Amino acid sequence: MKPTSLFLAFSATALFLTWGLIPSDSATQFDTPSTAKGFVYHDKNENQKKDAGEPGLPGMKVSNGKQIVKTDAKGFYELPVDNDEILFVIKPRAWRTPISKTQLPRFYYIHKPNGSPESKFKGVEPTGPLPQSVDFPLYPQEEPDTFKAIMFGDPQPRNQQEVDYMSHDVIEELVGTDASFGVTLGDITFDNLDLFEPQARSIALLGIPWYNIIGNHDINREAKHDHTSDETFERAFGPAYYSFDYGSVHFLVLDDILWEHKQPEGKGSYRGGFGPEQMEFIKNDLAMIPDDQLVVLMMHIPLNEVGDRAELFRMIEKRPFCVSISAHRHVHQHLFLTKENGWEGPVPHHHIVNVTVSGSWWRGMPDERGIPQTLMADGAPNGYSIMSFDGTDYSLEFFASGRSKDYQMLVQCPEVVTTAESGQTDLYANVFNANDKSIVQFRMSEDSPWLSMEKVFENDPNYIRAHKLQESLGKTPWSTVPGPRKSTHLWKAKLPEKLKSGTHLIQVQAENSDGIKSNGYRVLRVE
Repeated sequence: MKPTSLFLAFSATALFLTWGLIPSDSATQFDTPSTAKGFVYHDKNENQKKDAGEPGLPGMKVSNGKQIVKTDAKGFYELPVDNDEILFVIKPRAWRTPISKTQLPRFYYIHKPNGSPESKFKGVEPTGPLPQSVDFPLYPQEEPDTFKAIMFGDPQPRNQQEVDYMSHDVIEELVGTDASFGVTLGDITFDNLDLFEPQARSIALLGIPWYNIIGNHDINREAKHDHTSDETFERAFGPAYYSFDYGSVHFLVLDDILWEHKQPEGKGSYRGGFGPEQMEFIKNDLAMIPDDQLVVLMMHIPLNEVGDRAELFRMIEKRPFCVSISAHRHVHQHLFLTKENGWEGPVPHHHIVNVTVSGSWWRGMPDERGIPQTLMADGAPNGYSIMSFDGTDYSLEFFASGRSKDYQMLVQCPEVVTTAESGQTDLYANVFNANDKSIVQFRMSEDSPWLSMEKVFENDPNYIRAHKLQESLGKTPWSTVPGPRKSTHLWKAKLPEKLKSGTHLIQVQAENSDGIKSNGYRVLRVE
C-alpha cells in the first residue's frame, strides 16, 4: 500500500486537526498505533506530499519525545508510539521545515486518537488512528555560521489590548530585522490561552520563523495531571520540548513547568522541573551532539530554580560550549552557576535571565502612546534581546522598547549640588546588560581621568521614585508598577570632591566581558 501523504494542520481536513501534519486518507488505511513509520524527504515541489521522485533524506533525526532514531539510506524511520504522542523531526542544519501562515515551524505530527480532555481552552481534536506513513517534508536553505536570533521574555498579555501594546512597543520597531528566527521564552500569555493565535499573528509580521516555549501561564490550569496541562499549547505550537539545529548551533527547547493537581482541594500549582521522560529525550539528544558544537538550552523558569537540574548539569558540565537562557523573573540578569547551585563543571555555567517584553506585566503610568511605562522592578526598561552566534561564540545585546539601540544604561544623580557637598553625592549607573565581569567607570569631562564605580546590590533609585510617584496618585485607571527589587546590574560611586561651579557632563562607560562598550551621560549643575 502506498504511504499516505501528510498536509499541514491548518488544511481543510478538520476531522483530523492536529496543528502539525495530518493524514489525507481515511482511517481504514491506517496501520496499528504501536509503531510509527514514515519518511523524512526533500519536498522538491513544496506541496507537502511525498511524490514520486522526491528523495528520502538519510541520517535525519526523528523523535517521539523520548527515543531518537536516524533515518536509513532511503529516509525511512520507525518509532514506537502510544495513544498520546507527538512525533517530530529534529531540524538539521541547512534545511527548514514547513512554516505556517503565522510563521510557526510545523515539524511535528500530533497523535491523539481521542483528542484532548475537555478544558476551558481548546485542546487537540481527535486525530483518529495512526496514519500508515507519517512523513516530514524538508526544504534546503542557507545557514551560515554567523547569524542572529531574537529573544522575547514574557509578552504575557491578559487581553487583546495588551497584545496591541506589544505590537506597537516592540513589533513595529523590529520590522525589517535581519535575525534568522525568534523565540518566546514562555509566558506567551497571562493565563488567557485564547491569545496564542492573536499574538502569533502580530509576531508573524516580522516575517521570520518563530519558536515558542511553554511558561507557567501557558498551561491548562484545570488539568489533573502534568501530561495533560500542555494540551492547548500543543494544539497551537506542537511539542513542549524538542530540539533543532541552525547554522553550527544546536538549540534545545525545554519544558521546565511541572504541574501538580492537589487533592482533595482541587487546586493546582507548578514548580520548576523537567521530569523523567523529558530527561530521557535530553540525554538521547545530547548524545548525538559533538562536544565541539555550541549547545543553547532555552526554557522559561531560570535553571537555578529547577528542582531536577542536577541530572541535566551532569550531562552538560563537560561540554566546553554551552549556554542557557530563560525568562520568568521580569528582570534582566546574567547568572554564572557554580557549586552553590549544584554545578560541578570546571568553569561556571552562563545562564541568562532575559528581559521581558511586558516589563512589569504591562503595569505603570501610560506614556504619550497610551502604552504603560512598565519598568521592570530592577530599574531596567521592558524590551527584548538579540543573540548573535558565530561558530561556538555567542553574545547578547539588550534592546529597550521604544528607545534607540544606544540606550544601554540610566545614569542617575541629583540635578544640582553645591561645591561643598559634591564629594558626598552618590552617582548611580544602571547598566541594563552588565554582569559580574563588567567594568564600569566614569569621568567628569573628556580631559579628566576615568574613575571606577563599584557594583552594588541595591534598589534602583529611579525606580523607587517612579514607584512612589505612582503610589501617591491613589486610585488610577491603570495599575502601578510593583515594588522595587534589588538590581544585579547597578553601579555606584561618589562624585569628586569640591567640583567647580558650572554645568558638567558626566560620562559613564561600561565594558562587558565580551568587549562590547556602552556609554551613558548625565548633565549636572554645581553651584
